[in-house]
Parts: sequence; structure tokens; C-alpha cells
Amino acid sequence: MLATQVRQKDSLFYFVNYAAQDLLNRVRFVSRFYGEGGQIRPEDADSEDDIVRFITRVERSDGAFQRELSRAKVRALQNFYETAISQPPIPGTLLLFTNESLAFTPLSNVSQVGNLSEPRERFLIIDGQHRLAALHFYLQKKPEEADSLHIPCILFDGHSEDFATEMFVIINSTPTRINKSHLIDLYEKVSWAEPDRKFAARIADALYSAPDSPLRYRINRLGGRSQKEKWILQAELFNELHRWVRARWQAIERAGTNAREVERHYRVIRDFLKAAQKIFGVAWGNNTRFMVTRPVALKALIRVAADLAESDREPEEGRVERWEARLAPWRNLVPDFRTEGFYERYAAKGQVERVAILHRHLNQSAHIPSAVKPTAGKSRR
Repeated sequence: MLATQVRQKDSLFYFVNYAAQDLLNRVRFVSRFYGEGGQIRPEDADSEDDIVRFITRVERSDGAFQRELSRAKVRALQNFYETAISQPPIPGTLLLFTNESLAFTPLSNVSQVGNLSEPRERFLIIDGQHRLAALHFYLQKKPEEADSLHIPCILFDGHSEDFATEMFVIINSTPTRINKSHLIDLYEKVSWAEPDRKFAARIADALYSAPDSPLRYRINRLGGRSQKEKWILQAELFNELHRWVRARWQAIERAGTNAREVERHYRVIRDFLKAAQKIFGVAWGNNTRFMVTRPVALKALIRVAADLAESDREPEEGRVERWEARLAPWRNLVPDFRTEGFYERYAAKGQVERVAILHRHLNQSAHIPSAVKPTAGKSRR
């Protein structure tokens, strides 16, 4: 195929003009898309391709594919294709990726233009899945228009899955694409994420997935899209964990930022939440009569955990029981966490101020000094 080679600093990629049906035959989808009377099945989530598994994980919910969202977007694009006459239906380039190294043979008189080999496997779509899904359904209705549609594409080849992942994050890191709770899952994948953010994100991941976590599967990783019962947005939890990590980042760096140190910090939060769960009893969990496991209270609890850890972290053995005794005065506060009248009892101008009020009140009740304060500026490296 004829292609234009583009160089930007140390990167090489290609611009290609694909005929519509030819392009559809050469790409693979990782999300399920619906049209009138038909669907495009996603790439198998159990694929051996790391990139497919990663993007499938980002683009779908933790329970099922986001069918309604995809259907509405595809339908709107398909309608636009049908009504666009003088304007091009797909004026912007689609971004495609293959980890195969494609052979480029320049023309004799123009070094940047030449023949580019086709990959053996189908391209992965980094950006443009909805547009191509809509094109698929549009051409099902109007196959006679296939010859008049050519799609501009940018091809990236010969890189690892980390390159594709980072490109996916860069393209999709606006609020209308991937919400912040999704992006926290991606910090470990991108080279430009600060190390303290990666560290905090790994603690958040452990709190979501570890079998012994009191917050297991109760963290909403999908912004407002999850249909399951969740207690706190991952972005909100991450902010509190990052507040703690940044405050003690120098000590963390001295100890090492490896998986063992992440696990040690995870166990601190885990043990504190286990102790708090025992103290709050029936008020803990999906009890709508209490606010203990609502975001405003959980954020305050994480701050108390960070404060308590500064003065009473070791020994780890027996820590849950020791902290349960330390938090015993909170049993008298259980009525204050009743849903009815909660916002009047903890009156504030907004969520930020209310979390701070709760944090101080919980610390004072258990005689825990406020030790952790967020540091200003960026973390030291």
C-alpha cells in the first residue's frame, strides 16, 4: 500500500489512505457495538494479546460492555454519515497500531513516500472505534457508497504494548473520554506518571482486588457508570491515598517503591478499616440508615488511618486488635453517623470542608494526633 512516512523526533509512523471496506477488513474491535438489527462482536477479552486485554479492560465496565453508551454514539455517527453531503463524513485521522515491524520501500524520487507492507494480523484501533463501527453499519445499509469513501489513517508499527498503552492514554485523557477513576488504573502503564502517583494507584488497586480488603469490589472504577453497589469513586479514594503517600514520600523512597513496600502500605489501610468495621458494627456496609461507608466518611477514615500509622504502625502483628482498642471511643459516635440529620450534625460549606471536620472529630474522639499534612508542589524524585 502507498504510504507517507512521517518523522517526529525519534518516532516514525505512516499516513495511509484506506478504502472504507478494505479498512474494515483490516481492523479488530475490542468493544461491542450495536446497529439496527446487528452487532460487532468485540475481540475476545481472554486474547493472548496484552494490548487487546488492556484496552478491553479500559473500555468496558466491570460487569458488562457499555452497550447503551456505544449504541447511542454509533447511531449518532451513522446518522451523520447519512446526512453529510458536502462535508466529509470522517475528516480526522484514525489511529491504528500493530506490533509488527512493517517494511517501507521509498519511491526513487521521494524518500518520504513509498510502499508499506501490510501486517499479518489485523490492526488494533487506538482511536476511532466508534467511527469505524458506525461506518460498518452505514455500509451495510448503503454498500454502493463504499467505493466513494476513503479513510485517512495514521499507522504505528513495531512497538511494544507499553507504547500502544501510553498512546491510548494520551489520546483519551480528556474528561469526555476516560474519567479520572479509569486513568488511575493506567498510571502504572505510562512513562510520564509521577512515581508517587503510581505508588498510590497500586495501593488503590490492592484495596479493590485483594481478597482480604474491606473495600474489595466496593470501589467504583467507572465514574458514574457502574450499575453495581459501590461505596466510593476510585478517584476519591486515590486522592486520599496520594495525600498520604506524598506526605511521606521521602521515607517511602528510602525504603523502596517496590511491590513489597506497596503491600506494606496496603496492609496499614486494610488493618485500619478492619478495626473500624468492628467498631461501627451494623453501621458498616450497605446500611442506608448510616453514612459510615459513604465517600465523605471513608475519606475522613483514610486520613485518620494515615495519622494513626505515623504514631502506631509497628508491630504489625496484633495491629487490628490494638487499633480496635484505640478506636473504641467511636462506638459512642455511631448515632452521629445516622443518615437522617447527618449533614446538619456535620454542617459545612461543601464536601471538602465536611471531610476535614469529620477527620478532626474522629481524631479528637480517639485521641489521635493529626500527623499527616499534604505537601506542596511535586514529589521529589
